[in-house]
Amino acid sequence: MRFATFQHNGNQLCGALSPTEDKIHPFPQGTTLLHLVEQSEQDLRQAGAAALDTATPVALTDVRLLPPLQPPTIRDFMTFEQHLEGMAQGFGDSVPDEWYAQPAFYFSNPYSVVGAHDDVAVPPGCERFDFELEVAAVIGKAGRDLSPERAREHIVGYTILNDWSARDLQGFEMKVKLGPAKGKDSATTLGPWLVTTDELEAARGRDGRLDLNVLVKVNDDVIGWDNLCHMAWTFEEMAAYASRGTEVRPGDVLGSGTCGNGCLAEFWGRRGKLDPPPLVPGDVVTLAVEGLGSISNTVVAGTEPVPIPTARRPGTAGRTGRTSPVRLRPPGAED
Repeated sequence: MRFATFQHNGNQLCGALSPTEDKIHPFPQGTTLLHLVEQSEQDLRQAGAAALDTATPVALTDVRLLPPLQPPTIRDFMTFEQHLEGMAQGFGDSVPDEWYAQPAFYFSNPYSVVGAHDDVAVPPGCERFDFELEVAAVIGKAGRDLSPERAREHIVGYTILNDWSARDLQGFEMKVKLGPAKGKDSATTLGPWLVTTDELEAARGRDGRLDLNVLVKVNDDVIGWDNLCHMAWTFEEMAAYASRGTEVRPGDVLGSGTCGNGCLAEFWGRRGKLDPPPLVPGDVVTLAVEGLGSISNTVVAGTEPVPIPTARRPGTAGRTGRTSPVRLRPPGAED
């Protein structure tokens, strides 16, 4: 079953996609996909079946697709070795041994999610704007310290994810050994809909990976393609790691990380130059994933960055007028 959230005639609704994928059968107004997922997968399916049976459908061409749900958290993993190799080349480096030990991830911004066809603004101060071709698993049931075997029943479905990336901002801020942060903060596309796990079971290999082709285009040019079977870890293994020592909850999103050939920076690293060029306003980026559909966003101009003062350096006058760093003394110490 496939579920979407959308705007129609000024109302925000969600519903079940028709089998022909040209209409959406809405749930009662006020229902949210996240609320149904939080209740249970059974409740989600029952609501979908009821909507398909009784609700008056709305043509897909008459709605604006929103992110399928508002995720409480977004964990974005790095599971494609080819992508990491290309990125590392750009820094004269190689894939670190630590990457092979466990599925690393960072937290992204859940407030920045946008819909399948929304415009995406260039982040303030960015001159090297990029996309990332990814697939995301969505958690359907809370769990903690899961095994990969148990984690399978905690994943409710999948959607396409574009992790928009300001590469120059990202590279600058990661020199302080943190991040990525502002380099990944401005937008994440989710969509076009949530596809339940049973829809993709036929594509699951014996090793648990999904045999699904993925592709990215900028305007009319195919930039890259890959297959999800090349993931170093399965989504279940990623979910198990995400739940280690903590809890994953319904609606949490787990991004696969960028597929091989799935972003511009990977090519920049291999070729030693900005080829293909960074995204500019007017570019249209389309991600297509077998079994999940496609999303297509237009890049638009962003805003200028609001100036922020640089840090005060030792021995220089700062905003407080001090000419040297503050020296802390323990309580009761004499001057």
